[in-house]
Amino acid sequence: MGNGFSAVMSAVDYVERHLEGGPTLDAVAARVDYSKYYLHRLFARNVGTTMHDYLKRRRLTEAARLLALSGTPIVDIALLSGYGSQQAFSASFRDLYKKSPKEFRLEGFYYPLQLRFRPVEPAASSSGRDRERPIVERASPSDVPEWMSLVESAIDGFPRLDESQYEARLKEGIEEGQALVMRDCGRTVGAMIFRSEARSIDFLAVHPQYRGRGVERAFLGWIAGGLDSAADISITTYRQGDKADTGHREAVKRLGFAEAELRVEYGYPTQRFALRLESSRRGRA
Repeated sequence: MGNGFSAVMSAVDYVERHLEGGPTLDAVAARVDYSKYYLHRLFARNVGTTMHDYLKRRRLTEAARLLALSGTPIVDIALLSGYGSQQAFSASFRDLYKKSPKEFRLEGFYYPLQLRFRPVEPAASSSGRDRERPIVERASPSDVPEWMSLVESAIDGFPRLDESQYEARLKEGIEEGQALVMRDCGRTVGAMIFRSEARSIDFLAVHPQYRGRGVERAFLGWIAGGLDSAADISITTYRQGDKADTGHREAVKRLGFAEAELRVEYGYPTQRFALRLESSRRGRA
């Protein structure tokens, strides 16, 4: 992946070691010996969000953990999260978690917004003409650990994710032949659960390094090959203006999905999108 990616990972490591201190882009760029403008672009391209937003989301994720799983006073959590006042912390927390810190603590259910970024590293022997073409295929029970690892990397695409419920639904999807994976050089870089009867995409995860590289369209092509007729398919994602969204709503729209009704799922405000998909046998594994 080259020196640029090494710089990104060094930047991630530095940010993670200094979450409480809140390192600036200038400080991190100086640490990894890169131009701050170049590092900014590299970081966003590989991690899926800017360094500033990554730091904010990581801090609020750790704040949510403390709120749900400890008795640390909210004012102390605010200070640990880099906020000068409880009021500023509460406003920022509500923007991303849709609840005040007090409400979140009373509910007692922790879910992360942003976990530590973990890269997908291709096999050392896979390069140039010897590199295998990424493929879509049905998932098997042996895929569960790597699938769940991918979900942790793509956590920002799942409003209010309950990992235990997700894993149970995944195993059900695998048993029913509804779970698909995309692999690149043996690494799982995309995953989807599609219910053909309901014509809905229940879950879609793409590793940040692979967003915008055709993974979603490859899944849609596979789905089209399995439908008997042209039909609408649906997917649910963030509502417009949701500050927790790192770009998933726009990615869905770029695929051709159109806005449909607003929903509330697991207590989180979302929106359904629909796409008219022409049936095609092409692309099916």
